[in-house]
Amino acid sequence: MTQRMNYYEIAPDAMKIMMEMEKYTKKSSIERKLRELIKIRASQINGCAYCINMHTADAKKMGETEQRLYCISAWRECTFYSDAEKVALELTEHITLIPEKRVPNELYERVRKHFDEKAYVDLVILINQINSWNRISIAMGNVAE
Repeated sequence: MTQRMNYYEIAPDAMKIMMEMEKYTKKSSIERKLRELIKIRASQINGCAYCINMHTADAKKMGETEQRLYCISAWRECTFYSDAEKVALELTEHITLIPEKRVPNELYERVRKHFDEKAYVDLVILINQINSWNRISIAMGNVAE
């Protein structure tokens, strides 16, 4: 991986916290494939090629189809994502673009039709975690290879 500096060595305590959060998201109530779809969609919005590359590869290893991976950015127009996946992707877009979109009550209510309180919190944590990773990756100059 090409990067500007070895930030894991320079700030090990900070990166340890990031990795602990990552462990939490992996144990969360959110299904594995959906976690990857969320990570890919946020990374697309943020323009993080490194993370898009990583998470599409991870999703493929989990058995995600190429069709679903190729169409994430146009999920609204696809019939092969479930209603729960669609609302999770919409929430991803709203949180990733929070200055413009916010999270209106109407969206919260639609999310809650598919996800209980714990799952909602897990979604919010997961979306924030990938947004943090995207910002770290871009700022550190990580490049997809």
